[in-house]
Amino acid sequence: MSKSAKPHLWIIVLISSFLGLMVDAMDLQMLALSLPLLKDDFHLSDIQAGALGTWTLVGMAGGGLIGGWLSDRLGRVRTITWSMIIFSIGTALLVFAQSYEQFLAIRLISSFGLGAEYAVVNLLMAEYVPTKRRTTILGTIQAGWSVGYLVATLLAGAILPEHGWRPLFLVALAPVILAVYMRFTIPEPEGWKQSIKTKSLRKQNEWVNIFQDAKARKMFILWAFTSVFLQFGYYGANNWLPSYMVSDLGFDFKKMTGYLVGTYTAMILGKIITGWLADKFGRKVMFVIGALGTAAALPIIVNFQTPATIVVLFTLFGFLIGMPYAVNATYMSESFSTKIRGTAVGGAYNIGRSGAALAPVMIGMIATNYSIGFGLALLGISYVLCAIIPALFIREKLHEPYVEQSSIDHSVSMKNSVNQ
Repeated sequence: MSKSAKPHLWIIVLISSFLGLMVDAMDLQMLALSLPLLKDDFHLSDIQAGALGTWTLVGMAGGGLIGGWLSDRLGRVRTITWSMIIFSIGTALLVFAQSYEQFLAIRLISSFGLGAEYAVVNLLMAEYVPTKRRTTILGTIQAGWSVGYLVATLLAGAILPEHGWRPLFLVALAPVILAVYMRFTIPEPEGWKQSIKTKSLRKQNEWVNIFQDAKARKMFILWAFTSVFLQFGYYGANNWLPSYMVSDLGFDFKKMTGYLVGTYTAMILGKIITGWLADKFGRKVMFVIGALGTAAALPIIVNFQTPATIVVLFTLFGFLIGMPYAVNATYMSESFSTKIRGTAVGGAYNIGRSGAALAPVMIGMIATNYSIGFGLALLGISYVLCAIIPALFIREKLHEPYVEQSSIDHSVSMKNSVNQ
């Protein structure tokens, strides 16, 4: 890759990664917004409807674990391409489901692609961006996730009332075009190319390397626990805040939609601004501020909201809850060497999906016996724990994901000179 081609290629990777996360989030949001119609068409109980979300998370966790490992073995771009094809075609096939069982089976398979794509897109971007602006760029592509929620909400509003849920899922075919474009346009990162040459000589196993190396093992365990607490808090709030606004605070459902759009918009800005600040002041400090800020905001919303302050509180909350995700991908990627990065990051983050799966159920149980507000306070504790682990135990910038082509060319020429 020549120096003149680098800026052009870098922009392509940025746009492709942003769109990749956007369509990933759209897929999840389309399912959530289609649930009322799915319940009517397939005569589902609340438990069956909830199981669709649970099995989606299970599939995403499995896909993230496998996808991260495959990205170390086969390449970042190749893994992303096949992941996008799996979830795009799989989601589109939901259109033809004639029963709940068929829908659930197809959804489980397609969610493997969702989880793999999310994990590896962040790795690809981290390995293409120099460290001085890495969190700015990764925070920006993380904003693509929130943009996906907004786009799916708008599409659902236009399609669901008139045409039902089946045409909505056909939109998922669009990422196939992006996947093919990425496959033939974006080369694998240079750091991965170097790593795979070394591994081919020693036939290393990435999982064995993680647990044999004391430092890598420690980082993996710390990030796995951090991911559990982060996703417990995030998915718990994302699932139950709308219900809390309606049932406990007495807000009108139509007004709630407006508040949530404001929250997602603030989240987009929060991720971009936090990424920029993290490049100036550090990954750890911004991650910790975001997690502790979210923890503090939850009890404030529960105890001090009024009709006059709720808009400001939810806008602030949207900004804060996006902050840890703006930094998370960079912070984790820099904790592991290239040869195990995909496996370690994909593994640790997707172990954390157990927290995402537990949160809606646990908060539901607490809401039944006490109140949703009490359950949201529990999410605040989860965010505190999410902040404490990195603050005390995880150093930043342990490894550099970016390898510049010119340095490789220089290294190769030096070796050739020695051989001659």
